Amino acid sequence: MTLEEKIGQMTQIERKDAFPDVMKKYFIGSVLSGGGSVPAPKATAETWVNMVNELQKCALSTRLGIPMIYGIDAVHGNNNVYRATIFPHNVGLGVTRQRIGAATALEVRATGIQYAFSPCIACVTKPS
Repeated sequence: MTLEEKIGQMTQIERKDAFPDVMKKYFIGSVLSGGGSVPAPKATAETWVNMVNELQKCALSTRLGIPMIYGIDAVHGNNNVYRATIFPHNVGLGVTRQRIGAATALEVRATGIQYAFSPCIACVTKPS
C-alpha cells in the first residue's frame, strides 16, 4: 500500500464531496452523511442503496479493491431517508423506555449503509 492509499483509507469525507473520481483518485476509505446530507430531496431507501452501491463500486475498482465504509447520522432514527421512522430527542427516548436501536439498525441496513451514528438512550429515573 502506498502512502497515498494509506492516507485515503484513513480518510472519511462528506457525501456531498464523494464523487466517483474523488473516490478512485484519493482511495477514500469512508463516506459520511451527516444530519441532512441526502443524495436527493425525499430520497427513498432505493435511492440510498443505488448511491452507496455506486460509491462502493468506485472503491472496489482501485488497485487494492478495498471496500469503503459508509456512515450515516441516525441519532433520531434513519431520518435522512424519506418516510423513515423518526424518534424524539434522547431524553424523550429514555422516558418512553423504547428499544429503538434494532429499528434504526434495520432501516439503516436497508439502505446499504454499514455504519450508523445511532440512537443514544438517556437513562431516566423516577424521583424518590
